[in-house]
Amino acid sequence: MNELILKILNESVLKEKPPVLIDIGASEKIHPKWEKIAKYSICLAFDADERDFKFIEKEQSRFKKLYVYNSIASDRDINKTDFYLTKSPYCSSVLQPDLLRLKPYVHSNLFEIEKKVELNSIHIQKALDNANLKYIDWFKTDSQGIDLRLFNSLDEKIRRKVIVAEFEPGIIDAYVDEDKLHSVLRELSSREFWLADLIIKGVPRFPNEFLVSEFKGKLFRKLIKESLKKSPGWGEMTFFNTFNNSEFDKREYLLGWLFATIQNHHPFAFVLAETGLRKFNLELFAELKRYSKKKIKSEVFSLKFLPSLLDLIKKKL
Repeated sequence: MNELILKILNESVLKEKPPVLIDIGASEKIHPKWEKIAKYSICLAFDADERDFKFIEKEQSRFKKLYVYNSIASDRDINKTDFYLTKSPYCSSVLQPDLLRLKPYVHSNLFEIEKKVELNSIHIQKALDNANLKYIDWFKTDSQGIDLRLFNSLDEKIRRKVIVAEFEPGIIDAYVDEDKLHSVLRELSSREFWLADLIIKGVPRFPNEFLVSEFKGKLFRKLIKESLKKSPGWGEMTFFNTFNNSEFDKREYLLGWLFATIQNHHPFAFVLAETGLRKFNLELFAELKRYSKKKIKSEVFSLKFLPSLLDLIKKKL
């Protein structure tokens, strides 16, 4: 796999136009899915809550080039915006936390507002223009409530050629007037994207005030939170472009195959390799196709089909 990554990223079309990765809400560390491609890629990162923005100093050498905005990524052309700093930096947002609707959930205290501040803000399209970036290949956002607005604020010619788009929208009401999971699904599905992965995350529906008043000891309360059944609260969504766009060229098909393979979507990678081979008659696509076919076969030998087979046997008995 590493050899194929090198072959793809050393193609002249990708040396001339390296992968561009957008990371909104870039706290913690480098996105794990980008580990193998970071040093060949340009990354544009945003995060306004500097209380937990560590990876820029530690990881900047990991990218071919890294642009950092310690400001709010906005869907509006404004220089300043209100920002709610919450007890947990991961819950801070331009949207006001909906504490009343959060009250039934055990993590409601994390959304408590420590202070409201005014921070620098930049329209995401303006940030791209400032960095002289004319395209995006992988769009990732965890903006705490405005993921869809940010994606929709991109120029249409850029948006329709995004290969992978990742969102983390809410299911429950965590913020006032937030973009919800159902809205993201409806919007992206209508724009030639298909949902490749959906991981539902959540917390117990148990008021934090009861947890604190009825159970003693921080460690024990933490164990309770981790032990109780969780109610769906938000989702990690990954969309792939359908590649029905006739504007896609050899570069996009190579990156599409690479991004799909990194995420173990080998059937889609196979389709892109087969289509790329027919469209561009490049031997590399034949090699990529063989790799995808091999990975599809290996899935069978991993015996992942056993649960389905057992269910089928039970139904016949």
